[in-house]
Amino acid sequence: MSDTTEMYVPRVATLEGFSAETMGEAGVHMRDLEPMDVLLVRTRNSVYRLIVTRDTEVTVQGGDFFVHPTAAFVDGSGFGGSLIKIGWIGVGLRMEIRVADRRIVTSPIRSIARHVSGPSLH
Repeated sequence: MSDTTEMYVPRVATLEGFSAETMGEAGVHMRDLEPMDVLLVRTRNSVYRLIVTRDTEVTVQGGDFFVHPTAAFVDGSGFGGSLIKIGWIGVGLRMEIRVADRRIVTSPIRSIARHVSGPSLH
């Protein structure tokens, strides 16, 4: 019997693998958004409406946890493990939303629709 045991580490569980897996994914970087831009993020189980306040700060509504508009932070998205792509919301990944000391991880994202803020017509 061998003293060595082979262990299999999924590719997405390594920094190199995670980076490679998320490189070509469709998504939105929060720093590319302007205040009052709106994102509709559809996950496998819910739809979330995010209104950008500043950087990663948003007002979120949707899913089971955000029945009413709630001030929150979008920390990023990942595959549900300890690695996340900071400030990025990517299709196929799970969005991580922080409210006070609670972290909410969504089901995998299916689509992201961006509505850019613009000048008022009034």
